[in-house]
Amino acid sequence: MVNKKSLPKVLLMLAAFVFFFANTVHILENGKDGIQASVRPTTYEFEFDGAKEQGLGLNLKSAILVNYENGTVLYSRNADMVRPIASITKLVAAMTLLDKNPDLTATQTITCEDAYQSSRSRLHVGYELTLKDLLVAALMNSDNRAMRALARASSGSSEAFTAEMNHKARSLGLIQTNFYEPTGLDNRNVSTAHEVAKIVHYAYQYPLIAQITSDRSYQVTVLNRRGRNLQMANTNLLVLSQYDVLTGKTGYISASDYCVAALVKNNAGDRLTAVVLGAPGDKLRFREIRKMLDWGYRQVYR
Repeated sequence: MVNKKSLPKVLLMLAAFVFFFANTVHILENGKDGIQASVRPTTYEFEFDGAKEQGLGLNLKSAILVNYENGTVLYSRNADMVRPIASITKLVAAMTLLDKNPDLTATQTITCEDAYQSSRSRLHVGYELTLKDLLVAALMNSDNRAMRALARASSGSSEAFTAEMNHKARSLGLIQTNFYEPTGLDNRNVSTAHEVAKIVHYAYQYPLIAQITSDRSYQVTVLNRRGRNLQMANTNLLVLSQYDVLTGKTGYISASDYCVAALVKNNAGDRLTAVVLGAPGDKLRFREIRKMLDWGYRQVYR
């Protein structure tokens, strides 16, 4: 039982704890020093009232543009249409991996199983890399072999890891998002523009994901090939635009067409989230997302 005289001290200590915890959450969610958030993520909900649905002349299947600061949807086109999301899948895979606090200095070797139907990879069978470098290859260069190797290192198999990814999606309230494997090559890996925007926001809470996906390039090292370093370039060409990309991911398979999702900020520090699903061309997806962002900044910050 608390003594009445000591009650003010107890309340003061409780207030200090709440203040400290709240600020710790903010630092962990928004830092980019590689420390991973160890707290329950913020729950994101968007406000669709007043969202524009026509008039931008975009060539795509579905899209959404969100004011990151308050969750207001500025533009929405078929935002709840379920579609394949290809390698945007890897953002959820990366979160699932990092939730387990793996030793990123541990190593994994690319196997024949990892290489199945992934011939474009520069990671040859037998190459050994750290988990950190594999994550860079998977997120920045969208390497499917790297993602499969990470799934195996994390959970023993792609099947077990995929089950954990779906559990992660459910825990974040993503009811239209489902996965059948961790790379995005399966066209049954689906979501909506609405939920992909939320995935981008959740991914931003992981400093390492934000760091990797916002960098233009990074050099990874093949540990068992002396002197073999591989330059990984970001597939998200928005990193070359006037906007500062905070996190994001591209995706493409024939069933999904060309996709891109990104959280960006302008020179004034104002943040918008944009998602393009189903653009019919590689370069076109970047033109369409820039068109949305340019329009959005004019609407909100003119």
